[in-house]
Amino acid sequence: MAETYDLIVLGSGPGGYVAAIRGAQLGMKVAIVERELLGGICLNWGCIPTKALLRSAEIYHYMQHAKDYGLAAEKISADIEAVVKRSRGVAKQLNQGVTHLMKKNKITVHMGTGKLTGKGKLSVTAADGKATELEAKNIIVATGARARDLPGLPADGKRVWTYRHAMTPPEMPSKLLVIGSGAIGIEFASFYNDMGAEVTVVEMMDRIVPVEDADVSAFLEKSLTKQGMKILTGAKIDKIAASASGVTATITAKDGAAATAEYSHVIVAIGIVPNTEDLGLKELGVTLNDRGFLVTDPTCKTNVDGLYAIGDITAPPWLAHKASHEGVIAVEAINGGHPHAMDPLNIPGCTYCHPQIASVGLTEAKAREAGYELKVGTFPFIGNGKAIALGEAEGFIKTVFDAKTGELLGAHMIGAEVTELIQGYTIGKTLETTEAELMETVFPHPTLSEMMHESVLAAYGRQLHM
Repeated sequence: MAETYDLIVLGSGPGGYVAAIRGAQLGMKVAIVERELLGGICLNWGCIPTKALLRSAEIYHYMQHAKDYGLAAEKISADIEAVVKRSRGVAKQLNQGVTHLMKKNKITVHMGTGKLTGKGKLSVTAADGKATELEAKNIIVATGARARDLPGLPADGKRVWTYRHAMTPPEMPSKLLVIGSGAIGIEFASFYNDMGAEVTVVEMMDRIVPVEDADVSAFLEKSLTKQGMKILTGAKIDKIAASASGVTATITAKDGAAATAEYSHVIVAIGIVPNTEDLGLKELGVTLNDRGFLVTDPTCKTNVDGLYAIGDITAPPWLAHKASHEGVIAVEAINGGHPHAMDPLNIPGCTYCHPQIASVGLTEAKAREAGYELKVGTFPFIGNGKAIALGEAEGFIKTVFDAKTGELLGAHMIGAEVTELIQGYTIGKTLETTEAELMETVFPHPTLSEMMHESVLAAYGRQLHM
């Protein structure tokens, strides 16, 4: 006899567990299915533990530059095992928090591998092989994605790592090759560089963090190079092989010159693959796009009645906060509400390297391609009193406006704490603000946020402190 629910959520990452909670809040009888750990990849092996690692690296960096703050620190060292232990402790604490939230909201948790067996039907196979049948009028698939392997060189956790291996390294790399310069690649490159490894980043596109504004990419490359990293853009891996002692890679640079070098380890960060295998999607006739991701409408509904999909198993951007918001949209649509469709241009992106990067909306280039006449303003950290006092005078803030209407089209930042600042512009975009409201807003002094104001003023030739 199948257990019956109003809603079943397959996957307990930031999209899945939020969807389950919202369903419970709306009075639904909810079950959630998870094959590994509550909280999914983000909480256990992604967003949160990586930030714990980066925080340790940041403090280590500051300790090494104590004299810049009139302080003295001697015999400074880093213990990679202790750093990783702290990171895993943070993940464990938050995993326990999600467990508590499930109990608080009376959500039934089924630990095991889930598979769709028909419309509104799902089978869960536990670790001991026991199967439990579940039924619900509506099911949300939130199974996420995994790291894409390099063709011909699958990750082994020894010399060839994905992000998951890089979070619990068997040893500290001495000479690290990072393939891919998206958020994951650059964050780990930044972490291991700060921890003392010799780091090389290879990116096949003509600039690093290619989804960001070109000015941000250029600034970051200059900063990382200054920190000691080797950055190769417009480059490709011709040949790569791993052995018990390291990795040998032949890389062709943008000028066509090929060179072979030895590395102790390699991190592969070339994208993700959706977790769609063995879910029963084909049998149900669920539509996938040409890259294997589920196709959904603005309410996250698939082409199959009663079946929804959210998060990294669907279209980009592949971000935890996007997944969480989609979870709420899907559940409210299921409940008969009329949630607003998500606008991808209102979803902020953050990269926690050193210096940090944050952005929302259109880049300057994309805005011009779209045919807008623009007003663009930039303001440097060196012009901000708080940034100077913090010893963080590296970076800038850039804003892009529609010259005809004053609409804020995009905002792009690089520098200290910009991942916290970006939400101000995100709220502005969501409220469809113009330059007038932003100019009239009073920003507190002394704060880094004053640069946000100055950037807007600069777009209209009114900046005050430069």
